[in-house]
Amino acid sequence: MRVLVTGAGGQLGTDLVAAFSGRVPTGGLAHDPATGRLGGRTPCDVVGADRARLDVTDRGSVLAAVDAVRPDVVVHAGAWTAVDACESDPDRAFAVNALGTRHVAEAARRAGAHVVYLSTDYVFDGTSPRPYREWDTPNPLSVYGQSKLAGERELDPSATVVRTSWVCGANGANMVRTVLRLAVGTGPLRFVDDQRGSPTFTADLAGRVAVLATDRVPGVFHVTNAGVTSWFWFARAVLEAAGHDPDRVEPIATADLDPPRPAPRPANSALDNAALRLSGMPLLPDWRDGLARLVPIVCDGALPDTRTAAAAPAPAPAPATSPKEAP
Repeated sequence: MRVLVTGAGGQLGTDLVAAFSGRVPTGGLAHDPATGRLGGRTPCDVVGADRARLDVTDRGSVLAAVDAVRPDVVVHAGAWTAVDACESDPDRAFAVNALGTRHVAEAARRAGAHVVYLSTDYVFDGTSPRPYREWDTPNPLSVYGQSKLAGERELDPSATVVRTSWVCGANGANMVRTVLRLAVGTGPLRFVDDQRGSPTFTADLAGRVAVLATDRVPGVFHVTNAGVTSWFWFARAVLEAAGHDPDRVEPIATADLDPPRPAPRPANSALDNAALRLSGMPLLPDWRDGLARLVPIVCDGALPDTRTAAAAPAPAPAPATSPKEAP
């Protein structure tokens, strides 16, 4: 099977290429059915296209690229995920996330390829008192969420839509790296406690996406690591996993962020993995399990000095923090 992965240079795209190639992504679980039996899967012929190689806003380039590769499956992970930047440049957001998806869908249709589209929890408004099911009505608050929902609507009914949330991985920027970077100082760290969701680790997510893709399972699926938390409690868990004092983290309300974030965030973006569960498919491990595997990788690689930074002179308190990017 030949697979084309767009957005292959991103943190999820990198792990998708590994998973489809038959490898275990960094921090992944080998041979675990919950994450698609990584390391034991039949390797696919994978072509990874990053943003420099494939501009999804250019219809001609997308049609030519897909025609040249002739994939059986296109996994469309390419997107503009800078939530606040999308708010100030909606044309670019819709050009990449909506129109770009139209181009990918058209090209895949011509090639007879199955499409898997990576979407986001930000398609919901966050007013639900419970985690969102796949059949709940989307109502995005932000331009980013609106553009990703528009991308969903460009797909054929036979396509697979994978909505995920709070994505973290060994490659690229994410909240785990942000927390550990801020932990170099000794002042308090302030994170919002009124936004709740499910942290998802790309090494786990990639394996489940690979199963849905190679099996050509149609429909919308919510795929996240199990469990729900807030950014405040997530930041505490990151510090604790890295051997730092979690009590350095202080809660703050979204309304008290200074400066305020341009794009509104859903207060509750937790996703119920109902379609997976009701189909009898294994669910991903608890988010704490994924975090315990990722933190040592980040500390040993990009941030070798975070465990000894407590001896430094105390700086001013770190700025209050909420996520800048979304899946």
